[in-house]
Amino acid sequence: MRMTVVAALPALVVAALLSACGGDDGDSDAGTTSSASSSAPTSSSAATSSGAAGSSTPSTEGDDSTDAPPFPANTEPDTGQASADSFVTVTTIRTGAHDGFDRVVFEVEGAGLPGWDIRYVDEAASQGSGAPVQVEGDAILQVTITGVGYPTETGIEEYDGSAALPGQGTQVVTEVVWDTTFEGTSVAFVGTTEKTPFRAYLLENPTRVVLDVVHPD
Repeated sequence: MRMTVVAALPALVVAALLSACGGDDGDSDAGTTSSASSSAPTSSSAATSSGAAGSSTPSTEGDDSTDAPPFPANTEPDTGQASADSFVTVTTIRTGAHDGFDRVVFEVEGAGLPGWDIRYVDEAASQGSGAPVQVEGDAILQVTITGVGYPTETGIEEYDGSAALPGQGTQVVTEVVWDTTFEGTSVAFVGTTEKTPFRAYLLENPTRVVLDVVHPD
């Protein structure tokens, strides 16, 4: 019986000491909070949308490419010629923030290489109908992709522009609003905080028209 008491006594002492040290300083709770914070997901600096609802996130490989022309010193229109065999459909639009500029990517699928006509407009109006298009921002870039076919003709699912694509993480791009495809062109409007210089160019694998808009000073 004495041996049982002696063996239990240290355990009781240890328990009492642990209880006394457990404290009122909140270390235990602080540790729990820290752990939860470190495992919380971080927000992305890019927004992505594709044509198929519920489809997997499309590849952004190459969206950080520096293979681009220099920025112009003005805000004049930028155009590029489509190849003679171009017959594409816009499938994906992405926005992202970069050092010194925001980027909007228009990815296409189909034959040939698309062209583009990108320019600032006073108001956004739907091609064909001329109906006004609501775009958030103090300035509007109209993006016209050329060499395009109707999805029913190319057999490729078109970008679902039923909702505006926000410029998440961007400084000058506010949102991208899809208009429509009509007579060989697809149009979207890019809202910006103000008129700043921009550049447009083509990248391949995958094929995409890239729009970079300079951050305001």
